[in-house]
Amino acid sequence: MSKQLRTAAVIPARLASTRFPEKVIAKLGGKPIIQWVWERTVQSKADRVLIATDNEKVMETARSFGAEAVMTSPHHPSGSDRVWEAVQGIECDIIINVQGDEPLMQPEVINSLIDVMSGDDEPDMATVVVPSTREAIAKNPNLPKVIVSADDTALYFSRSEIPFLRNPGGVDMPLYRHWGIYAYRRAALQRFVSLPESPLEKCEKLEQLRALENGMKIKVVRTAFQSIGIDTPEDLEHAEQFIREHNIH
Repeated sequence: MSKQLRTAAVIPARLASTRFPEKVIAKLGGKPIIQWVWERTVQSKADRVLIATDNEKVMETARSFGAEAVMTSPHHPSGSDRVWEAVQGIECDIIINVQGDEPLMQPEVINSLIDVMSGDDEPDMATVVVPSTREAIAKNPNLPKVIVSADDTALYFSRSEIPFLRNPGGVDMPLYRHWGIYAYRRAALQRFVSLPESPLEKCEKLEQLRALENGMKIKVVRTAFQSIGIDTPEDLEHAEQFIREHNIH
């Protein structure tokens, strides 16, 4: 039977970005990107939603649309570390790390993670994958792939083509693209951020490998929903066109 657990959704929003400085407060359809993310996250089943930043500009922007925001250290090596600092003093059993540059995030995706974490399986973590094609993602190292077990547990994440197709034209398997939204059990996040960067993590530059390498269980939620992550000004133009075409507000 599912347990009633308290959930905090945290949106890490660092102002600096190598490819797109200040992207989280850049305007999309007249609203800051971070506002789009927050508006969709508060529509989820999360009991509390907060923005975790390292810059007063983001704090002011968050306050302008009524969001709860907390200031965190500018020296965190990852969003997970920022999220952990943000939930200190907050009573919660499950913590959702919602990417601050995913303006078209769907509340249903967050809800599905909450449901998985509240189930009898009690995984350490959960994340989301999107079925894709070999042609679309295999050769793109910027789109991490994941191998999923029969019981929907992540076996491995890689920037490489996995599984590799040894005999083209033979039996193939779907490729799953990893979408970087995470749910953590509170104790699991505390442990995760205390662990040193792992060898596989250093190799692939994917922090979720630290969890796998240290025996943590990551359940996988499949979704057909396609998001638009904003990494560059070109991505923002793409998102602008998308919301106009689909009349999204």
